Amino acid sequence: MRPTVAAFPAARFRRVRKSDAMRRLTCEITLTTNDLIWPIFLREGTGVVEPVPSMPDVNRLSVDKAVEAARAAADLGIPAICLFPYTEPSLKTEACEEAWNPDNLSNRATRAIKAAVPDIAVMTDIALDPYNANGHDGIVRNGEVINDESVEALVKMALAQAEAGADILGPSDMMDGRIGAMRTALEAAGHPNVAILSYAAKYASAFYGPFRDAVGASGALKGDKATYQMNAANSNEALRLIERDLLEGADMVMVKPGLPYLDICHRVKSTFGVPTYAYQVSGEYAMQMAAAQNGWVDGDKVMLESLLAFKRAGCDGILTYYAPRVARMLAGG
Repeated sequence: MRPTVAAFPAARFRRVRKSDAMRRLTCEITLTTNDLIWPIFLREGTGVVEPVPSMPDVNRLSVDKAVEAARAAADLGIPAICLFPYTEPSLKTEACEEAWNPDNLSNRATRAIKAAVPDIAVMTDIALDPYNANGHDGIVRNGEVINDESVEALVKMALAQAEAGADILGPSDMMDGRIGAMRTALEAAGHPNVAILSYAAKYASAFYGPFRDAVGASGALKGDKATYQMNAANSNEALRLIERDLLEGADMVMVKPGLPYLDICHRVKSTFGVPTYAYQVSGEYAMQMAAAQNGWVDGDKVMLESLLAFKRAGCDGILTYYAPRVARMLAGG
């Protein structure tokens, strides 16, 4: 039963807001470094720190620099990083074979990071778009993204990433049936403890543009992804997709994008009570950074407010490019 609120002046809500101490004492939601997953973009080479023009303060890193970044993240208390490779165009094919190459950029980075910083959790991305000559998350045949053949390729990709030492696999492809196929294959291959954080409710969003630039997929993309990513108008469908992926063996679930879909985050957490995450995607980040750089908003305050919004909606964690910045702020640095 909802508690009764006394009438004014017996009830003055401003009493608990009158000082910093009182506001902290009555704070309902707390953001900590434990809530952060830091996405990192990879690039071939050595000593490479290559800025992503559409994402201020975000760089593509060579493996050695990614190891340094992982060490810095661990020192800040960030529990996990997520790797996304920029694949050289010469390695992109219609069959996407580089996706499950044991020595591809992502797998080499995983091994190097786990060797140097064993306690940080390494999450990887499972989707074919960085390796696909057509820029899609699945294999394309006669202009159509083919589901079942794509799932077979994604399973091979998942096994290669597990062999490389990934702690968390992040299927972001949105093919039907891929979670069950991956879980079965992981169990059979002796990887029962590799977690799956499924991008179970991933929308066909206009907020992904800078990310596609960062991984080099935007120029290759032919058409759009509306046949496999979700319709932005749909909410109930997200719950069906979440339930399906949980039944197939997902350990955690993701809503993507983040801020425009806080209602989905809340519904997922309220309905299922499972570990629920959101991705504060590249377009969200780029807009906030652009506004801050133009002096239109206070960048630090907008960053913290946006991250608190995810927690308030029920998220257990956030993939965010702000991770190191907010971790330093939370530590008082």
